Amino acid sequence: MRLLPCGDAGVLVEVDDLDAALTLQAGLVAAAVPGVVDVVPALRTVLVRIDPGRTSIAAVAETVGALPRGADHRPDVGTLEIPVRYDGADLDEVGAVTGLGRAGVVEAHTGQTWTVAFTGFAPGFGYLLGEDDRLTVPRRRDPRTRVPQGAVGLADGFSGVYPRPSPGGWQLIGSTARPMWDLQRDPPALLRPGVRVRFVAVS
Repeated sequence: MRLLPCGDAGVLVEVDDLDAALTLQAGLVAAAVPGVVDVVPALRTVLVRIDPGRTSIAAVAETVGALPRGADHRPDVGTLEIPVRYDGADLDEVGAVTGLGRAGVVEAHTGQTWTVAFTGFAPGFGYLLGEDDRLTVPRRRDPRTRVPQGAVGLADGFSGVYPRPSPGGWQLIGSTARPMWDLQRDPPALLRPGVRVRFVAVS
């Protein structure tokens, strides 16, 4: 674990892997450290944002260092199913690159549990990490200027669902009608760090 200052109101904690990042995030949330205003996990880091008027970077660093090693405070944030029509424009190409073919890609995508590692890029966009690397494919060489809302994609070992129309370079393998972001919902984001996802093929 390595702690790095991030401006005058944050600490970036580097850890070994996603499990360690999610465990540290949960531990800091459970500790309810006064003055900590946000804890943001990523694949191998956790950003701790503070209110400098209530605490200091040194105090937060001390708290991080004092958290019990091996303790896992991660709550069960649930499992959800996302129905997918496997009609993506890049499905044939992904099948060729992986050697799985169209049916093999669908089988691999629906046959494993994906976990939301972190969010970003756009409100409601979750980066989902799978259990094996059969679907690890590069981003498109030529990104699209517009990817439709609900498009399901793959890139660099992650799967994701575009919450709204936007540019994008992921390989598109399908689409879903399930909203990823809804301001009338609490919380608005369907995908939050730690949520487990099963993709289900629909026709």
